[in-house]
Amino acid sequence: MMQSMKETCASSFMGKATSRVPLLFRSKLLCFSLLYLSSSLFLALYSSLSSTKCLFRSSPFNPIQTPLFTYPSTYGEHKYAVPTLRPSCTSPVYFSDYWMVLKEIQEFCQNSSALRHPKYMQGKAQSFGGNFSTQNRISYFDCSDVRLEIPCGFFKEFPIRNSDRNAMEKCNGVVVVSAIFGDHDKIRQPKGLGSKTLDHVCFFMFVDNSTLRGLNSHNLIPEKTREGKKIGVWRIISVSTEHLYANAAMNGVIPKHLVHRLFPNAIFSIWIDAKLQLVVDPLLLIHALVISENVDMAISRHPYYIHTMEEAMATARWKKWWDVDSLKRQMETYCENGLLPWTPNKLPYPSDVPDSALIVRKHSIASNYFSCLLFNELEAFNPRDQLAFAYVRDKMKPAKQLRVNMFDVQVFEQVAVEYRHNLNKQGGPSSSGATAQVPKTKRATSDLFVNGSCNRCDGYLLTMWGESHD
Repeated sequence: MMQSMKETCASSFMGKATSRVPLLFRSKLLCFSLLYLSSSLFLALYSSLSSTKCLFRSSPFNPIQTPLFTYPSTYGEHKYAVPTLRPSCTSPVYFSDYWMVLKEIQEFCQNSSALRHPKYMQGKAQSFGGNFSTQNRISYFDCSDVRLEIPCGFFKEFPIRNSDRNAMEKCNGVVVVSAIFGDHDKIRQPKGLGSKTLDHVCFFMFVDNSTLRGLNSHNLIPEKTREGKKIGVWRIISVSTEHLYANAAMNGVIPKHLVHRLFPNAIFSIWIDAKLQLVVDPLLLIHALVISENVDMAISRHPYYIHTMEEAMATARWKKWWDVDSLKRQMETYCENGLLPWTPNKLPYPSDVPDSALIVRKHSIASNYFSCLLFNELEAFNPRDQLAFAYVRDKMKPAKQLRVNMFDVQVFEQVAVEYRHNLNKQGGPSSSGATAQVPKTKRATSDLFVNGSCNRCDGYLLTMWGESHD
């Protein structure tokens, strides 16, 4: 119809209208109006049907269009998405041509001899991370001596099948990693993958027994075919957590921050919390956020907080960690050993608090070292990695060795969709019929961080609040 309209209008413009053309279409202004109206209707329809609600925001790199996996209706893969009020059609990050990115990352991985691992401490211990004292942990912050062996977990065996271990060691180049412990989330398939991405990127999902039972209840992983089983793009790695940590979140920290040890031949990695769904090709993400920025790590800054103490207060207030007294001891330890609030002196770091749900890494010696030191702090206190992030980053020597791209939260919302957890935090029925056991919150012995209850952090708090130290 639009073509016929154009021909009719063209005839009118050239003075070639005939008696067969209705009078309605002989007006130039009317022809323009009809063209404008039809175009507007088309764009409005496209925008309403587009998953991103954006005009012509399709991928220019031959993405995989068909669904990667079809879930049973009872699994509810896409329920409870977290809404955002930020504009969704702006482009805060530029993604290069897919084929150029693919070639560049392949060449980078082939010339990966420049990437070196630190020397890791070996031995046996009662805990997976060795449970080192504060002063012992601090002694490893100087990474200028490459001969120094550093503690980096694996003082107990990571309990997975040998077949899975072999598959992880064979993953060269790029790996995308996630984990679900405690049946707390649902497996979500990435979107927007390029047509060659699955040939060059490994996807691994670590799960524990309770999560396996939930998957089995939906007939996603039958009991007899667990080994080497895949759900969509994800290879499922069963972890026996009985001899690891009692806290499921702490077990999830192992693949989150020690991914360079689990995948020793990977050059780049993307950690994505199971509550997120990746909607940008991982190769484009690595190129845009790490390679193009010439950094070791890319992580989103927190949307609200810039000071570590703000995050600690929110953690206590919203009961994100049950032992409030331990949060106080952690902050006092960090203040006593040099943690300072964020100021412009810390630039180019725009914040001290990350949103660690998405971490993009180049497995350089600096990022591997940082991951080891951060893991040691998490084992010492709690799995809330936002609290230890700036402390480890700022105390690493030599200064500024670690290059971090703390990108804006708007980028985070462009590349991933966040969903709510599928379990009530107070303990509720999971998809497997089990009940989540949450420790009862242990109240602080005094008001947290106020009224002199955190004396070692007085200087930090006064600076954070913009008050004098006198």
